[in-house]
Amino acid sequence: MTTSPSEHGAPPGSTRDDPPRDLAVVGAGPAGLAAAVTAAGLGLNVTLLDAGERPGGQYFRHPAPGLRAARPQALHHHWHVFARLERRLRAHTAAGRIRRLPGHHVWTVLPEQPAETRQPAPAPALAPVWRLHAVAHEGTGTGGEDGGESPVTVRARTVLLATGAYERQLPFPGWTLPGVVGAGGAQAMLKSGLVLPGRRTVVAGSGPLLLAVAAALAAAGGTVPAVVEAAAYPSYAHRPAALLRNPGKLAEGAAHGATLLRHGVRLLTRHAVTAAHGTARVEAVTVARLDRDWRPLPGSARRIPCDALATGHGLVPQLELATALGCATLRTADGTPALDLDGEQRTSVPGVWSAGETGGVGGAELALAEGELAAYSVFRALRGTRPPQRVAVLRGRRDRLRAFGEAMAAVHRPGVGWTAWLDDATHVCRCEEVPAGAIREAVGELGAHDARTVKLLTRAGMGWCQGRMCGPAVACLAGAEPAPDRRPLSCPVPLGHLAALPGAGPPAQAPPPPEPPAPADR
Repeated sequence: MTTSPSEHGAPPGSTRDDPPRDLAVVGAGPAGLAAAVTAAGLGLNVTLLDAGERPGGQYFRHPAPGLRAARPQALHHHWHVFARLERRLRAHTAAGRIRRLPGHHVWTVLPEQPAETRQPAPAPALAPVWRLHAVAHEGTGTGGEDGGESPVTVRARTVLLATGAYERQLPFPGWTLPGVVGAGGAQAMLKSGLVLPGRRTVVAGSGPLLLAVAAALAAAGGTVPAVVEAAAYPSYAHRPAALLRNPGKLAEGAAHGATLLRHGVRLLTRHAVTAAHGTARVEAVTVARLDRDWRPLPGSARRIPCDALATGHGLVPQLELATALGCATLRTADGTPALDLDGEQRTSVPGVWSAGETGGVGGAELALAEGELAAYSVFRALRGTRPPQRVAVLRGRRDRLRAFGEAMAAVHRPGVGWTAWLDDATHVCRCEEVPAGAIREAVGELGAHDARTVKLLTRAGMGWCQGRMCGPAVACLAGAEPAPDRRPLSCPVPLGHLAALPGAGPPAQAPPPPEPPAPADR
C-alpha cells in the first residue's frame, strides 16, 4: 500500500499546520483495534500505528494473501469478531476517521510543550499534545534512507497503549538447538505461514496457550507426542469463583482437551522438559516430573523422540513505552510487572490510557473489552459527556475476565526450583552467550543481588533483544523479581532520527531516585 507522506505524519522536529489527532493508538491487536474503531464511531479522529503490516496483532495473525488460504478462520477462535472489527476499520479509514499506519514501530512518546504555554503553570488534566516518534519500515510507503527506515512523528491529544506481550522463556540445556521454538512462535508459523515446526512436535512449558498450540498442531496434521505442563490444572479448583463466572473459558479448555484426546496426545502435568538433545537439530527431549517448587524429581526423567519442541511459560506484558513515560506498575499474580490502571483503563500519567495485556495477561476477550472501555473513557475526557449504559456492561465483563486472568497467572506462576534444570554451561542470555555459570558466579562470588548488577558484570541482557528473552530468567537466578523495563527507546533507532528531535537531545526518561539523606550530626 502506497501512501503519501502527509498520511504518515511529519519527520521529527518539523512543523505541521494540521491539528493533532484526538487519539493515537499504538498496537493493532484485539485491544488496539477495539479502541480505534470504537473511538472513531464516537466521532473522534484516530491514528492507529502498528509494527505489523496487517491488523490483528499476534492473536489474529492470519496467512499472507499470497498463500490464498481457503479457510483462515479454521486457525482462530472468535474469527467473526476480528472480521467485524476489520470491516469497521476499513469503513472508518475510508471515511478519514482513522489514519492507519502499518509497519510503524513507535520508539518513544513525549509530551509536546507548545510555545505559548512554556511559562510555568499548573499541570493540566491532559497534556496539550503528545508526540509519538516512530520508525517506518521499508514497504510502508515512506522509503527512508537508513536501511529502508524513515522517521515519522504523529501528534495526538491522547494516547492509548495496546502494545501486547511477548513470551516468557525459561532456559534449559539444549534450548538453542534448531527446531526449538516458542509456543507462540509455533502458533504464528501455523497461522501466518501454514507450516508446522516439525513432523513430531512436543509442546512444553506452562499456561493455557500450550493446549491451544497443541490442539492446532494436531488438527493441522502434525504429530504431538506430548503436552508437558509444569503446573497442575487441579489448582484452578482453589479459585472456584473465577471459574464459575467464566464458563466460556471452561468450555474453551474442554474443546482443546477433546481435540488432544481425539488425536491421542498425552497430557503430562507437573512435568517439564529439562533438556533437549540433538546435533544438527533437536532429536529428543528429556522430560522429568516436578515437585511443588518445579524441581525435577530424581529418577523420573525419560526421553521423548521428536524433531521440534514448542516451549513457553506464559506471557510478559510489553511495557517499554509506558514505563519510559513514568506510568506506575504493579506486580501480577505470576510475578511479572504490569501497568497499574484505574477503572477506566487510565494510567497514572494524565492523557495516557492502556488496554490489553499491558495491564496483565488475560486473553483476547479481555483485551477487546478493555479497548472498547478505554475508547469511551477517552471520549468522555475530550468531550465531557456522561458515560453511556454500555460502559457498565463493559466494566462488568472486564472485571470478570480480569479475575480469571489473575487466577490463571497464580496457577501457572513459575516455581523457584526451575533453575535446577540448568547446568553451568547452559546459555541463559542467547544474544551475548552468557552461561548460567557466569551468572551464578556474579551472584555468589561478586555480590550481584539484582538483574541490573548481573547485567553490568556479565553482559546478560545487553544483546539485540535487550533482555526481553533472558530478563525473567536472569532476575530469578539473581534471586529477584523481574523489574519493569525503564529505557528511553523501545526499539533500535538510527542516530540520525535522534539528532532530528526538537532540541537535538535524547528522549526524556524517568528521573533517577533521590539520594538518601546524609546522617544527621549527633
